[in-house]
Order: sequence, then C-alpha cells, then structure tokens
Amino acid sequence: MQSDKEAIAASAARLVVEEGMEYGPAKRHAARQLGLSGRATLPDNEQMEAAVLDYIAIFCAESQPQELQALRQLALQWMERLQRFRPHLGGAVWRGTATRLSDIYIQLFCDDSKSAEIALIDMGVRFEVGSVTGFQGETVDALSVHAPCPALELSVGVHLMVYDYDDLRGALRADPGGKAPRGDARALRALMQILPEDLA
Repeated sequence: MQSDKEAIAASAARLVVEEGMEYGPAKRHAARQLGLSGRATLPDNEQMEAAVLDYIAIFCAESQPQELQALRQLALQWMERLQRFRPHLGGAVWRGTATRLSDIYIQLFCDDSKSAEIALIDMGVRFEVGSVTGFQGETVDALSVHAPCPALELSVGVHLMVYDYDDLRGALRADPGGKAPRGDARALRALMQILPEDLA
C-alpha cells in the first residue's frame, strides 16, 4: 500500500510531465486532489524526481528523449548568446526530466545586475521582468522570453535569473545526492553527446 507521500509524488509526477507544472505547485495540487489535509507531509524533491522519471519511463519513453534534446539545444543557443554572463542551466532541462511542456531556466552571474537586460535590448529581444526566490532565499530578477523551438513546433519559456557574480561559487555546490544542480555550456554539451535512446 502506498504511503501518502508516495501517492502525492505519483500524482504530482503526472502534473509535472503532462501539464508542465513545477515540483512545488504540483505537490500541493496533488495533495489537494487526493483529499489530504494541508498538514500532509509532502515528498521531497528527490522523491519527486524519482516519480517523474518513473512516469516518463512508463508513459513517455518514446517521445521524451527527443523533446529533452530539443530543449537542451535551445538552451545551449541562449547560453552561447549570453556567454559573457556566465550562464548555467538548471531545472528539468538540466536534470533530464523535461518534456515539451517544460520551461528552460538559466542562471546568469553578472558584475552589473542590469547588464543582462541591456544585452537583451541590444539584441532586440522582447522580455518580461519578474522576480523569483534565489539560492539563499533572496529575491532576484527573472527575465522571461518566449523563444521559438522549431524542433518542437512551439514557443518555449526561457527564464533568465540574474545573480551577482559572487553567487557563482555557492551555486555550483552539489545537492544532497551528490549531483550538480546546474551546469555551464561545456557541461551541457557533454550531456548532449548522450544518444536520445540512452536518455530514456
């Protein structure tokens, strides 16, 4: 019999894969769908990632590897365009759990927080400015772009989180499972050398 946490993770995994939700909102929504109280213990992100990988293996094994590769290619293009800001890719596209509904999350590490905005304006890129919670709970600017992805025949959200250059060292610390939480363009290219069928 599944525990509440396992049931939440399984239900949330479907929301992540099929609706493109992020882990936090997906876990809370799944708990409500299952009729569990607000005090229910939610699965941690490692449990969530395992559940998402299981869901992909069962329901998306044929399509997901190609979708992931297309998103990584698009992310790499943006990282190359913004190379001077030391871009690092995070989120589902980096971790390998992304599908065609996933957005791309790239952290930029800038000497001047407004320099990335100026660069996008100079490139003629339209973007929206928002804010997200950073590594240490601080508020950081997020520059959001709708980027065409011809391989998927749709527009993908590319979110550029603007950090101070000094934040880069802490951003590269491994997570509790020993995995790198994000990677630069060189690390992404190395991931993309894996054949699509090996990513399933």
